[in-house]
Amino acid sequence: MSCPTFTHTRAFKETERETKKLIGCITGVEDEEDQNFQLALKFAWTNFRFHRYLDVDSHKVQRNISGIYEKLMVHSDLSKAGSWMRLTEEFLKSPLPNTDGTKTDVHYSILSLLLYLSGSPSNTNFTERPRVKEAEPEDNFDWAKYLMEGEDIDIGPYPDTPEWSEEESEDDDSRQPISRDDSGIQLDRTPQEDQDNTNKTVQVTWTARTWLEQHVVTPYWVAHAPRFPHSLHLHSNLLNVWDQHLYNTDPLYLPEEKAFVTESQVIRETLWLLSGVKKHFIFQHHDGKVSVRNNVVVTHLTSNCLHSVLEHIAVYGQAVFRLQKFIDEVTGYSTEPCPPGSGSCYSSKKGSEPPFRTYQAFVWALNKYFTSFKEELTTIERELICNDETVTLSAVLERLSPHLAQIKVLHKVFCTGVAEVPPETPNVVRASHLLNTLYKAIIEYDSVGEASEQAVALLFSLWIETVRPYLEIVDEWIVHGHLFDPAKEFIIQRNKDVPVNHRDFWYATYTLYSVSEMVDSEEKLNDAASGSSGGDQGSSNRQLTMVSFLKPVLKQIIMAGKSMQLLRNLDCKDAEQSQRSSRDAERKSLYTLFLESVQSRLCSQDEFPADAVTEQQATKRSLIKMQSIVSQHLQIEDVHDPLLAINFARLFLEQGDFHERFCGGDFIVDRSSQSVTCQTFELTLRSCLYPHIERRYIECCGNLMKTLKKDYKLLEYLQAMRNYFLLEAGDTMYDFYTAIFDKVQEKENWQQPSFLNVQLQEAVGQRYPEDSSRLSVFLETIDASRKKHPVNNLEVLTLSYKVPWPVDIVISSECQKIYNQVFLLLLQIKWAKYSLDTVRFNVTKKLESGLAEEVKGKEPVNQQIHRMCLLRVKLMHFVNSLHNYIMTRILHSTGLEFQHQVQEAKDLDQLIKIHYRYLATIHDRCLLREKVSFVKEAIMKVLNLVLIFSDRWQAGFGAWKIESIDKMESDFKNCHMFLVTILNKAVCRGSFPHLESLALSLMAGFEQC
Repeated sequence: MSCPTFTHTRAFKETERETKKLIGCITGVEDEEDQNFQLALKFAWTNFRFHRYLDVDSHKVQRNISGIYEKLMVHSDLSKAGSWMRLTEEFLKSPLPNTDGTKTDVHYSILSLLLYLSGSPSNTNFTERPRVKEAEPEDNFDWAKYLMEGEDIDIGPYPDTPEWSEEESEDDDSRQPISRDDSGIQLDRTPQEDQDNTNKTVQVTWTARTWLEQHVVTPYWVAHAPRFPHSLHLHSNLLNVWDQHLYNTDPLYLPEEKAFVTESQVIRETLWLLSGVKKHFIFQHHDGKVSVRNNVVVTHLTSNCLHSVLEHIAVYGQAVFRLQKFIDEVTGYSTEPCPPGSGSCYSSKKGSEPPFRTYQAFVWALNKYFTSFKEELTTIERELICNDETVTLSAVLERLSPHLAQIKVLHKVFCTGVAEVPPETPNVVRASHLLNTLYKAIIEYDSVGEASEQAVALLFSLWIETVRPYLEIVDEWIVHGHLFDPAKEFIIQRNKDVPVNHRDFWYATYTLYSVSEMVDSEEKLNDAASGSSGGDQGSSNRQLTMVSFLKPVLKQIIMAGKSMQLLRNLDCKDAEQSQRSSRDAERKSLYTLFLESVQSRLCSQDEFPADAVTEQQATKRSLIKMQSIVSQHLQIEDVHDPLLAINFARLFLEQGDFHERFCGGDFIVDRSSQSVTCQTFELTLRSCLYPHIERRYIECCGNLMKTLKKDYKLLEYLQAMRNYFLLEAGDTMYDFYTAIFDKVQEKENWQQPSFLNVQLQEAVGQRYPEDSSRLSVFLETIDASRKKHPVNNLEVLTLSYKVPWPVDIVISSECQKIYNQVFLLLLQIKWAKYSLDTVRFNVTKKLESGLAEEVKGKEPVNQQIHRMCLLRVKLMHFVNSLHNYIMTRILHSTGLEFQHQVQEAKDLDQLIKIHYRYLATIHDRCLLREKVSFVKEAIMKVLNLVLIFSDRWQAGFGAWKIESIDKMESDFKNCHMFLVTILNKAVCRGSFPHLESLALSLMAGFEQC
């Protein structure tokens, strides 16, 4: 029974038949009339007709294929893995019947089916069977005869001549033997060889084959290479003679297989090795090391002799290889390097940051040297090829000995300055260490003298090129105020978190990096307000070094750079900016000026060669004479050392009075004479580089100081701070603080910000209206314990002065705190003095008659009043002495010194130091330092006693008690005695000379008990 819903076409009948076979195969039911069979048939037809199968996912199939391949590789089934990948690729690229293209959905569907049917591919034993492709049937049809049928062809006068074939001609040539006789040098033939050559019947003509035989090298690098003919002379067979000797003397000697080369081949491979070629036969490269092949020999040298020479060459070859590898890494394997200024040539590998400019400049200098060195090698090789002269290996090495010595120096500098630095080291440490290494190497070789002139010249030229980025960074900073250092290789780094117009710009904008001698450590030193230079930081336990050549001018560079950046951000006049831009267009860079100075210095030394020769001869004669004199003096001390005599003679040769002093009998070695041995390189820097930086420093800092003083009124603000905080504007501040003191005496509340600010504005506005908006008063809380003493009530006052930018760089908030401490002390002294000055004598007269009866039996009233007046006078003397000392000896004289120093300040950092030193001086001399706090406490106790005395005097005589008078007199006497004793001891020790006037003044009013 068939499914009634299908049309009985041929295709459907075939599908129905196959479906029934599938059901019978799977279920085992053969009876088509069975109900279960019909249900299964209906289910299968429904799925065939209505079920939608998803397209195969090619990516998923590809992942399964790759997964099986990886699994096979893990199980070490390499052959099976290879067959799997190759067969699947071939299947995907093969066409299928009724399918167009490759890697179609049909391909992936078949592979997906096979993957579903597969069980465990990795556990299956598989051996790929060779598949023989069916050969395509040859077409034996004679197309030429078919196509030429009916054509008349002219076959020429000789129809029987065979056709010429190029293949046959080439085969004939290939059958002829070729004699590969690599000479490279003219061979010395023996008579036996000449006789053999005359017996040859082959006629040699000048053809291309002959030219190749004479110019193409025999492949000596292959195994079992043909032996080259050589002379049978004894000198040309030293190796055979030596081997025969070893064979006869040593019974255990076993000759080894040798690879014979000529000396010209050894020379050429030596030249190739030194030129940077990596693939050789005689020399071998293994993990960056160059070694010599053991079995390479020449006929005229023993094996040990040849190997000792070649191993010496291999050391230099390895140095060249390391330097060339470094050059390739930095330049990004560029074949045509360009100057360090252009960044296009120094592109690094993809995905990594480019090398910093100091390494680029160093590589550029190395490349310049190796370019000239390779030109020398090329010249030697051309001479070797021309064969006009006999070229030996020893002659080549002697000719290259200066270059080899220079390569040794370069390799030593590279190993110390570059190779030994860990890869994770910051660029600033790398650049500093490289420049320091070059600097120290120049100093080291320069100290040797004439023996290392070439090394010093090479290192100096290398240093000149390498230092260029540093000088360009310095030039950009001190000229334009912009520290351009994208790779962070300069020892000074910009802190971008602090803007230029911030009050902490001068202190926290730049960070100075100091690198220790050990490369694996780095310490950062914040550039403090002093513009810390390298020399200031060297006092730590570990010796810190920076870029050595910048140490003497590091502070000037920092000051000039910060000053220039600050100037660029100030609102200067347009005329000055236009003048500056025109000057920038005409000026030369720092590096150019340095090169010109070096060139002029070198030219001045070679200006008079004839005089130099004469001077050299005179120097030589003087040296011989000095040597004999020194030898005589050394023999007196029983010292026989001619080298020591020569060195002493050279040391003091430049002193004109040497002969007279040395022969006079009284000879004293002056240590200052060692200055004549100062190194030439350091002198060059001192005369060619540092003056340009100093000149720029003076110009930048001078312009900044001029701008701050003229356009931003720096001196006026400093004077304002002294006027208000140090009470130099006496009449103005008198109006302010007397209003407060009157409120206190009247027992009214004066601690009100509104009242205080109104009084301050009225006092200042009358004489200094421009400062009235800048001054303000704040109230702060103090401890309750300090309120017990009346003199401490003034400590709640805080005077504030708004200083605009950039003047707040000099007058910072920390400075205002010191100003406030001095201001409070002066206010307390002024209060005590005002209290005593305002005491009236008529108070006592009013109370004399009314209180006469109450004091009967006691001390008379007049005597008590007299005691009070005497105490008042003593207190006034003490307060006036202290007041005069503070206002005249301290503030006035110190202020005059400060004003003079401000006028002499060359840069902003020096001005900041002067201001800090001035504040520290007045803070110290006003006894506000913690170390002398006990003296201040005694003074405060006296001032507090003055306020109590004034308060009781104002209260009237009836409020007095004899005991209170006695106690005040006793307390004052004790404090007075204590202060006089302490101040006298300090003056006698000489530690505080400024206290002498105060001590003498207090002693004058001291009573001896």
